[in-house]
Amino acid sequence: MRREYIYRSFERFWHWTQAALIMFLGVTGFEIHGSIHFFGFRQAVAYHNVAAVALLILIAFAVFWHVTTGEWRQYLPTKQNLRAYVKYYITGIFRGAPHPTKKHVLSKLNPLQKIVYTGLKVLVIPVMVVSGLLYMFYRFPQQYEVVGLNIGGLKTIALMHTLGAFALICFFIAHIYLITTGSTVTSNLKAMISGYEDVSDESESKRHTEAAQQQTSIN
Repeated sequence: MRREYIYRSFERFWHWTQAALIMFLGVTGFEIHGSIHFFGFRQAVAYHNVAAVALLILIAFAVFWHVTTGEWRQYLPTKQNLRAYVKYYITGIFRGAPHPTKKHVLSKLNPLQKIVYTGLKVLVIPVMVVSGLLYMFYRFPQQYEVVGLNIGGLKTIALMHTLGAFALICFFIAHIYLITTGSTVTSNLKAMISGYEDVSDESESKRHTEAAQQQTSIN
């Protein structure tokens, strides 16, 4: 085994800050809906709005970082090894089978993760952002009311926002579980803290081959 630097500093900062903000938004959001009681309704609304703005700023920086570094390519869906990973997560993982592919800096996500993360970034997050902004500025404050969209009330907006929230909760639960499926129960967690991950030497030649192929395609 050898250590490889997989996750960069901003990537780790973005990951943990986004996780903290989403959890906080979930807590305050459920209090706004009356499901829990912790801060009080008025404080929950104020905290929720502040956290939402912070998340929007973080998303803007993350988009800029992904575009300028080329890391957006990590999320491009692929069919390669897709069936192998479906089989792995259905049966192989319970028999102690190894991962079909090895993680490295050029390929941090497996095919199933790419599909899930792409759906999250192009569907769930945009739905949450758009519905959240409409929720925030619909007739509140009065001078910013969204009347041009001909929306008769908050019911449709609230439903979209709530469905998006439950989708994020499902992703969060699945993400917590999948963290434990590395070479050890805590290896993936440690990698996202330090940036380094222990990888098998057998992936070295494959990494160089893929790097050469990528460089050839660019040229």
